[in-house]
Amino acid sequence: MQSIDAQALAAWLRKQATQEGFHLFGVAPAVSPPGYPRLLAWIDAGYAAEMDYIAARAPAYQHPLHVFPNVQSIVVLGFPYRTTDHASPQIGRGRMARYAWGTADYHDLVHARFKRIQAALKHQYADVRSRGVVDSAPLMEREFARLAGIGWSGKNSLTLNKHQGSYFFLACLLLDCKLPSNQPHAMDHCGTCTRCLDACPTDAFVAPGVLDSRRCISYLTIEHRGAIPSEFRPLIGDWIFGCDVCQDVCPWNRRGSQATDAALLPRQTTGLLELTELFSLSDDQFRQRFRKTPLWRSRRRGLLRNAAIVLGNQKASQAASVLRQALGDCDPLVRGSCAWALGQINVSETETWLRAAASLESDPEVQREIQNALAQVVSSGPSQPPQ
Repeated sequence: MQSIDAQALAAWLRKQATQEGFHLFGVAPAVSPPGYPRLLAWIDAGYAAEMDYIAARAPAYQHPLHVFPNVQSIVVLGFPYRTTDHASPQIGRGRMARYAWGTADYHDLVHARFKRIQAALKHQYADVRSRGVVDSAPLMEREFARLAGIGWSGKNSLTLNKHQGSYFFLACLLLDCKLPSNQPHAMDHCGTCTRCLDACPTDAFVAPGVLDSRRCISYLTIEHRGAIPSEFRPLIGDWIFGCDVCQDVCPWNRRGSQATDAALLPRQTTGLLELTELFSLSDDQFRQRFRKTPLWRSRRRGLLRNAAIVLGNQKASQAASVLRQALGDCDPLVRGSCAWALGQINVSETETWLRAAASLESDPEVQREIQNALAQVVSSGPSQPPQ
């Protein structure tokens, strides 16, 4: 490789990143992340839940060389996704995490920008090789964000920046040349504040900065593939996809850049999703509507499971007939979740509907959900007429 003016290259990359909409920029050395032992301890404690891919790739997290051979420097970037405030909850609608409000998946948005930066890099610095990473490779992005001076790890385990809060996507550009590194972010500005820990509906933080995914609403509504444990269902409230509670209460999120990309703006009323209409979507229709959005991650069965739980929590009697129809859905996960929701809503016809479903149901887990719902209905009696 020909001699490169590292200072000039870093300045050039910063300019390119700014033009592409990244509002944070820092450079970290390609080293073994200091937090790697904590990652292993977190996995060993079972806090990764069913995300087995993390444990399977654990050795690769030890050094970025496993992600990009010959890497010497890591450019860490922040891309804002804050738009408007969360709307007030409404019966029949579910809330989504802010990053899922738009019409595109953030991976696609950021990768498109990386491609343009990398194309310009190849033209300007032909000998430099790079790889862009957006929350997909075994790279401890938050560790490198701290090393790059971007921010510190908050008590909610997210990267916090004094001027931008935490509503930004982290992205890393790995380079096979050495750039001057920023000073690591040494200060923790959370102080004695515990708002994020106190506000978590499911008490998912076992200690400051340590998240038990098994209790996290974001994990349960997105990554978890089976039935949501019954003790967490009422605590999910009206979150159908993800959760922003620990970010919304953070004082550092009173400030920060607004997203300007149209693909991140809310598709519907400030992040609320109409729930009953989801049950009419076939697999193909669901794919067509959500394939390029973050909601595709949970697939149809996961999103309908979540929708049923939210409707049950809301006691949404107007959705009872839709949930009754969904007792015949092709997916047992959906059927079981709808049985639970009907037990919570409990209109005058609920017992009849559940007994009819029980006479036809062959899946033992769904049958268990129906019987549990029936027991609740019989003990409490119908609470409201059907609508």
